[in-house]
Amino acid sequence: MTDRPRRSALYMPASNARAIEKARALACDVVILDLEDAVAPEAKPAARAQAVEAVRAGGFGRREVVIRCNGLDTPWGAEDLAAAAACGPDAVLAPKVSSPADIAAYDAALAAAPAATRLWAMVETCAAVLDLKAIAAARAGRLSGLAIGLNDLAKEMGGRQTPDRAPHLAVLTLTVAAARANGLVALDSVCNALDDPDLMERQCRQGAEIGFDGKTLIHPGQIEITNRLFSPPEDEVAFARAVIAAFAAPENAGRGALRVEGRLAERLHLGQAERLVAIAEAIAGADGG
Repeated sequence: MTDRPRRSALYMPASNARAIEKARALACDVVILDLEDAVAPEAKPAARAQAVEAVRAGGFGRREVVIRCNGLDTPWGAEDLAAAAACGPDAVLAPKVSSPADIAAYDAALAAAPAATRLWAMVETCAAVLDLKAIAAARAGRLSGLAIGLNDLAKEMGGRQTPDRAPHLAVLTLTVAAARANGLVALDSVCNALDDPDLMERQCRQGAEIGFDGKTLIHPGQIEITNRLFSPPEDEVAFARAVIAAFAAPENAGRGALRVEGRLAERLHLGQAERLVAIAEAIAGADGG
């Protein structure tokens, strides 16, 4: 897991050339060119071609470019993976992953891709939830991230999505725990409410408190709130810098715990502090701060 910002990951239908062009100038950290849910069956071949053209053309600046393919069990999945391997996006997002065997299958389908192309997996099936530990541990290949998909998961479970997301809190926290245990990126699910900034803010705050790196989005209007709430708070960054400085002081060499600004800081917190500062600095560079 690299220390780069992934606060906002915006899905853009790869069938919409105008949307792809617009994405090159948006403030999101990740652009996900979607070949799956956002594209009608008859438009999928053309969308695939446009996604490949967009990746090859570049122009996305510091943004990561990800292609969400169709599942390997669909008529389009194998061609999507072959096309993605040929153009080499930053990552390929695999939908409805349910087992470590699925990770292995997607990894094999990307064998010809550049080494830098990573694999992110959607957690959106009941089987995936029950096998999260093994899925996240399948790290021998390209796997580097997990992304929650509550729309599909809630549908499969036969439940409801509530504003506080209480029915799915266990899934959210377990996904972050599985990601952290294996050094993976963790992205929260989309917020379906396009005209409710208060709900969007509550979900972003909740996701950040749980520990997600960022949130997947379905509209550019959601970017500002997401970037703001998934950026480390200034007071936390300041304390992290103080922790780093305290442990770096010669008189503290070899000490396992220190008093920093009236709080206990153990050496185990040092790595956390260093990553927080690295992400804050990367965000400052990305946002031009």
